[in-house]
Amino acid sequence: MTRQSIPPQTQSLTAAEINQAIASRWPNIASSCVALGSDHATAVVCPGDDAIRPGGYISGPTLFGTADAALWYLVFGVIGRIEPLALTSELSIRFLSPAVGEKVYARAVLNRANRRSVIGTVTVWTDDNQAEPCATAQGTYIIPATGD
Repeated sequence: MTRQSIPPQTQSLTAAEINQAIASRWPNIASSCVALGSDHATAVVCPGDDAIRPGGYISGPTLFGTADAALWYLVFGVIGRIEPLALTSELSIRFLSPAVGEKVYARAVLNRANRRSVIGTVTVWTDDNQAEPCATAQGTYIIPATGD
């Protein structure tokens, strides 16, 4: 059950708007937002050769970064605006199985939100094994004060 104490947003933000804003500000960010709602967000990363470990496994830092990106995008969906200064407060991850594939996906689901933080749970999987997650994570993002 999702508990949210932030009033529902009337302005809806799209994944395309997030991707455009991030690309203009940080063109080297590897992730992109592929789905967004007021209580969920999905990120995707296409790992480069430097993210592949022996055996063809996608590195743990790549999985972690994709989970973190999904939570960042979730914050935008929850508050209804792109807030580049939202920061990771904490994020823990549990690796469940080796990740192999061309793409890594992470879906963040809202657990709780208030004026200053967003807490979410993330499921991470690859395009080669969509039925089984390769990692799960939970984290908190801090939203900067807006002076209200």
